[in-house]
Amino acid sequence: MTERLNSAQPYTLGLFRIVVGLLFACHGAVALFGALGGVDGNGGTVETGAWPNWYAAVIELAGGTLVLLGLGTRAAAFLSSGAMAYAYFKVHQPEGLWPIENDGEGAALYCWAMFLLVFTGSGAFGLDRLFARRTSAQGGRQADQSPVAA
Repeated sequence: MTERLNSAQPYTLGLFRIVVGLLFACHGAVALFGALGGVDGNGGTVETGAWPNWYAAVIELAGGTLVLLGLGTRAAAFLSSGAMAYAYFKVHQPEGLWPIENDGEGAALYCWAMFLLVFTGSGAFGLDRLFARRTSAQGGRQADQSPVAA
């Protein structure tokens, strides 16, 4: 059973990356473009250049899109994880110690999900893998794409 689960790991990781990236990018689209009801439920957006909301929204949209596509996954996930750590400790944590108390569950979960992707990479279905295959087919070296195993 373990062998079977291990063989599915790159595909499951790819699906995880796609879902996390899509949801994260949606947060940025809500704040920047007023999509899905906007920040106020009436299509409102954050003020351009407002610290830290506008910058967080840009990181969410760009980082989420790159993670979704599997393009520069590790770097995008690292920046996104850091942005969510900042959001948690500067915005949420002063309101209470635990994420359930301070409304910081989303920031904490995105922080750790993105941090995981820094170490695992894009998994299957990512553009990183497509470009790595093209590079190796043209005589370049192929990046190590072995699955993470416990």
